[in-house]
Amino acid sequence: MADKAKDAGTTLVDKAKDIASQAGDKVKQAASAVGDAVGGAATNAGKTAEKWTSSAGSGIKNLGETIEHKGPQEGMLGNATRAVASTLEDTGRYIEQEGLSGMMDDVTDVVRRHPLPAVLVGIGLGFLLGRTLGS
Repeated sequence: MADKAKDAGTTLVDKAKDIASQAGDKVKQAASAVGDAVGGAATNAGKTAEKWTSSAGSGIKNLGETIEHKGPQEGMLGNATRAVASTLEDTGRYIEQEGLSGMMDDVTDVVRRHPLPAVLVGIGLGFLLGRTLGS
């Protein structure tokens, strides 16, 4: 009788191990599926942000071209118009070509080269944002 109880206990433990193993496998599969879905969503969001950034760059560049063609062409106002138009066109071209990831790489490089001014600018922006939102 003791042998039968021991065998039943061993069988019960083996079944419990099998059930726990199967449950663990299902949890792993579910976690993997969730991870894949989140990764896919992040990739799609990144692509969408890149498209929007490129579109914004194109719009800024077109605004510069419009200002250049429709603004005054002579005198001091003409010089100012050309300067503003040129700056807008260059900025739009940069945004359009580099995209969001390229701009982030450039910002990262600037922060690495000049860490103290970057921290001070961050503190200043945080202060101004806090003042604006606190009012």
